[in-house]
Amino acid sequence: MLELFRAFSLRCTQIEEAIRLGDDRRVTALDRYVEPLVEAILAHRAVNLLEVYMQLQFVTHLIAQDADDSASVNEHTMVLSYLLDRYFGTHGPDWRVPSPQDVRIEPPPAYVPDTDNGQFLNAVILDSMPDRVAVLTRDYRYLYSNPANSAHLNRKPMELIGRHICEFIGEERFAECAKHKLDACFAGGQIDYTYERSAVSEGSRQVRCRMSPLRDAGGTVIGALIVMHDLDQQPNSA
Repeated sequence: MLELFRAFSLRCTQIEEAIRLGDDRRVTALDRYVEPLVEAILAHRAVNLLEVYMQLQFVTHLIAQDADDSASVNEHTMVLSYLLDRYFGTHGPDWRVPSPQDVRIEPPPAYVPDTDNGQFLNAVILDSMPDRVAVLTRDYRYLYSNPANSAHLNRKPMELIGRHICEFIGEERFAECAKHKLDACFAGGQIDYTYERSAVSEGSRQVRCRMSPLRDAGGTVIGALIVMHDLDQQPNSA
């Protein structure tokens, strides 16, 4: 599913660039590929809670994007209702995390490990956190970004999915620091460090960055959960 989001994000970026250049022919040519990608994303059947969240967030993005087109909004709303019924209706899968005393059934052949194994993320909680929160895959691409982090990068959460972190922090900073920290996290380490962030309007600020390995149900590290906290915004003590 991540590959579909990457393709969609790339296509949208290419269309935006073609519009900026006034290349109407390229816009028309690229636009033909958008609808099939949207249909493929919506047709995908999620295998874990993260994919459910990504799919629902994608439909919400479509509704906001087409807010002025009532017909499109109605269509997207019907799709959203269908997805909710698919995943959480009477006949939907049981997404609850098994309790410790539950008997484990051997997975069938070609089983794909469930990433939401009780230690991953609760999207509602992470979305409401004032700290910047992100999940990166092992190829250093965004799988999730909460609103606080997305706003800091001046992007919508959906626009970050599949994008390489290097696009936002620069190749030099990525090569000199971030890559080594992420690789250590992917190797299973808990990383906690402080770095200085320069802001044009605010001067330098100290940021605490914590990285935790994100594992699937089989214990394999599939990414990193990153939490960044601005130390200069600590509440004043009474």
